Amino acid sequence: MSKSKEKIRCSWCVGKPLYEQYHDEEWGVPVYDDRKQFEFLVLESAQAGLSWWTILQRRENYRKAFANFDYKKVARFDAAKVEELMQDAGIIRNRAKIEATIVNARQLMAIQKEFGSFSNYIWSFVGGQPKINQCKTLKEVVATSPESDALAKDMKKRGFKFLGSTTLYAHMQATGLVNDHVQDCHRYKACNK
Repeated sequence: MSKSKEKIRCSWCVGKPLYEQYHDEEWGVPVYDDRKQFEFLVLESAQAGLSWWTILQRRENYRKAFANFDYKKVARFDAAKVEELMQDAGIIRNRAKIEATIVNARQLMAIQKEFGSFSNYIWSFVGGQPKINQCKTLKEVVATSPESDALAKDMKKRGFKFLGSTTLYAHMQATGLVNDHVQDCHRYKACNK
């Protein structure tokens, strides 16, 4: 492929096909489905203290381990299931993170009862519309925002675990609540539609 026909991407994903595919097809695309929101909550909380690449490579293992991200099933996981997951080499075997996933599934369902959907709740923190940033370089992309700070504070009050402001900002980027593609990336305009 000639240089003129190559897609310009955010530099964090370049060079690894799985990363590029994730960037091109998912990252920054607005998500309104509660199950997909839960999937990203699980993956982002698992990533805490690790790299996204570490988690992305294990995504299919997480899908199998956590009932295809069916939060209703995950909410019913018990101590025996936690012990089983602690033996699963395909995921990050961190007891606190595994237990947090179960707690978070239950809390997500509580939010659904109050707001009609988890999507309604989380999108309210950005006024129901994606926040479109205008970063020219990755150095301009922030790690937290007033919106992620408010979301983290509210979710903590509601009993969610392993979801601080930095983790939730990454979640907001992944699920399109925030468009942090750099302006010359081929996905920037596509994610603004």
